[in-house]
Amino acid sequence: MHSKEYAIIVAGGKGTRIKSALPKQFLELNGLPILMHTINAFVRYSKDITIILVLPEDDFQTWQTLCAKHNFSKPVVLQKGGDTRFQSVKNGLDKIQGDGLVAIHDGVRPLVSEDIIGASYRLAAVHKSAVAAVRLKESIRMTDQDNTKAVDRSKFRLIQTPQTFDVALIKKAYLIKDDPGLTDDASVAERSGHTISLFEGSYENIKITTPEDLIVAKALLDARK
Repeated sequence: MHSKEYAIIVAGGKGTRIKSALPKQFLELNGLPILMHTINAFVRYSKDITIILVLPEDDFQTWQTLCAKHNFSKPVVLQKGGDTRFQSVKNGLDKIQGDGLVAIHDGVRPLVSEDIIGASYRLAAVHKSAVAAVRLKESIRMTDQDNTKAVDRSKFRLIQTPQTFDVALIKKAYLIKDDPGLTDDASVAERSGHTISLFEGSYENIKITTPEDLIVAKALLDARK
């Protein structure tokens, strides 16, 4: 029997680093808001998935206006975000009743593939956690105020989303106190005492944060046609 599958898509960005007055999740990419590309990826993976979209309450009207403009009718459960990502994810988890698996994903990672989404659920079903990650391509150095030191890059990974968990495990993990050092869901689960399982993500699964990311995302989308 397959576990019930949920996805929490967190979209609370303000567009500061991308130098946009419009929150970055609403910027158009090839004629469609970034956030809609992200939701479409999960719907392509499974039409049975329950998608919980976490937005700042001030953005609800913008979202509804964009849905009308683009005739976007994919079913989502809308939830109000919090002051931090931690609080927003916790609010999203509150919408889940019962057991299952939940993928937590950045709203501004629109190029995530169905294969990666599917792999995250399959591995989380076995290990209770499955976090997408990629190897570093370039050399890295550790720095302090006075010195730098070469570090073995093979020992490090760049962490992406989706980060997928057993629902009961991650709900319990989010009972801990919010902390600025908890930058993602894996760090929350780890601090709560759980081992984190990584799996191979994709270099195409970029997070749109700065203006050049939009250019790269468009090129990658065009290449998929």
